Amino acid sequence: MNALAVVVDSIFDFDAVKRLVIDSVSSENSKRVYAGGLDQFFTWYRAQPIQAPISKAMINSFKASLEARGLAPSSINVILSAVRKLVQEAADNDLLAPEIAAAVLRIKGVARHGVRTGNWLTKRQAEQILDAPDVTTLKGKRDRAVLALLIGCGLRRAELAGLTVGHIQQRDGRWVLLDVVGKGKRIRSIPMPAWAYVAVEKWLAAAAPHGFTPQAEARVFCAMARWDKISVGRLDSESIRALVRGYAQQIGVGEINPHDCRRTYAKLAHRGHAPLEQIQLSLGHASIQTTERYLGVTQDLTDAPCDHLGLRVSA
Repeated sequence: MNALAVVVDSIFDFDAVKRLVIDSVSSENSKRVYAGGLDQFFTWYRAQPIQAPISKAMINSFKASLEARGLAPSSINVILSAVRKLVQEAADNDLLAPEIAAAVLRIKGVARHGVRTGNWLTKRQAEQILDAPDVTTLKGKRDRAVLALLIGCGLRRAELAGLTVGHIQQRDGRWVLLDVVGKGKRIRSIPMPAWAYVAVEKWLAAAAPHGFTPQAEARVFCAMARWDKISVGRLDSESIRALVRGYAQQIGVGEINPHDCRRTYAKLAHRGHAPLEQIQLSLGHASIQTTERYLGVTQDLTDAPCDHLGLRVSA
């Protein structure tokens, strides 16, 4: 029996192994995802008649059980990613033989069929949601600036929540969000449309007399208390989700999440003929395929890039 099979045989050691995995990642979202996936794996593991050592066959059996439950491919793949992380960390800490870990890591995820559409705002809807906050109030000015950065810069919720005043700088004659650290710790600088910068500046100017000091290390956004008062707390990811959903309902477009604003940014930029690779850079995507999924586009073989080269070549 290998060491990991012994480790997972007790609740105390289960918590230790789980902590080993959770501590190996920095993103709070990744921590939650891995914790949930590991909980499902260990629940399944303990329910087996024989708690066999970790092996490729055993993980394949777990994968089959997830498919039998009718889970979506994306959900199964998220859980399997947590198990792979467990196996990798176990091998790195001499709890599992490297060859067993390598075999488990070769297990493929569940194939997705079709293209996930996602949600986007139309140009008109984007304009409506940006105009929805009551900018005669302090909260309205803050909310307008939040929506402006989500739609105008394609920020993720966590990136917006962590944004500081020092990120806002001028480069090449325009305002940018400089050196934003995103998913996978990738660093990028994001150009700001003029109207987004104006919205942020109006919020900061209005907040200053109320005790909000716009120092470089200060967060751009803070929480709001009742009666249009600034709170000492920061604006967190869940508050941003609630903010977006509230204004989406107000303009009658149904359930829209902050990530849909990010998709909207990509979609509208693409329709405005922004180069795909520049959209990819602004979004911070590691691959162009991810950007294409945001746009809901596939390769066009009838009107291909090579048809626009403009070269005159003799036959």
